[in-house]
Amino acid sequence: MTIQDQTKATDRFETLQVHAGQTIDETGSRAVPIYQTTSYVFKNAQEAADRFALRDAGNIYTRLTNPTTDVVDKRVAALEKGSAGITLATGSAAITYAILNIAGQGDEIVAASTLYGGTYNLFSITLKRLGIKTNFVNPDNPANFEAAINDKTKAIYVESIGNPGINLVDFEEIGKIAHKYGILFIVDNTFGTPYLVRPLEHGADIVVHSATKFIGGHGTTMGGVIVEKGDFNYEARS
Repeated sequence: MTIQDQTKATDRFETLQVHAGQTIDETGSRAVPIYQTTSYVFKNAQEAADRFALRDAGNIYTRLTNPTTDVVDKRVAALEKGSAGITLATGSAAITYAILNIAGQGDEIVAASTLYGGTYNLFSITLKRLGIKTNFVNPDNPANFEAAINDKTKAIYVESIGNPGINLVDFEEIGKIAHKYGILFIVDNTFGTPYLVRPLEHGADIVVHSATKFIGGHGTTMGGVIVEKGDFNYEARS
């Protein structure tokens, strides 16, 4: 008999970080089981067809869905006060997914010039090769972000706490600017972590993490996470 996740959004941070997202399965395992499989058994051909057509939300293939990573998705989303999350192999993968799902050839983003070097190179070199232009601005003054927005801009991107400069930005003011122009506000909360700050509560639409850092905690694990707040009007934006 399964026991559904009984945590609530109002539970304390310590409770959420231990229990959020876990449905106790038929084995009764207290710890989250590691489902070490690539594929899943379907009851019949129709169930398989429904899964792959996304009519059924069940597991399809571990590259897409897995019961273990599903717990991580939901747990980090709960900690960030978001609607849903998705885990990826690295933080750089999370950032790449977040951008490529909203921007394509000919589009632009506005980003803080103080970003982590790997992210800066991703934006200035890799995304540029895909036709996505990044306009870097000094993040100390929110007006700099507004001045760089044009009709091709799809998002504003900053870090909650700069890596490695430890600089801070005004989330709420930058978020207001993004929403004034109907564009997404994305915040890398790797250094902040949801324990210190939750950008989704201060104007951000999407949060990304390199779980390799403080979420992993010990420098032994690679990972990335994307969490969405869930109330951005994508139809109006398109």
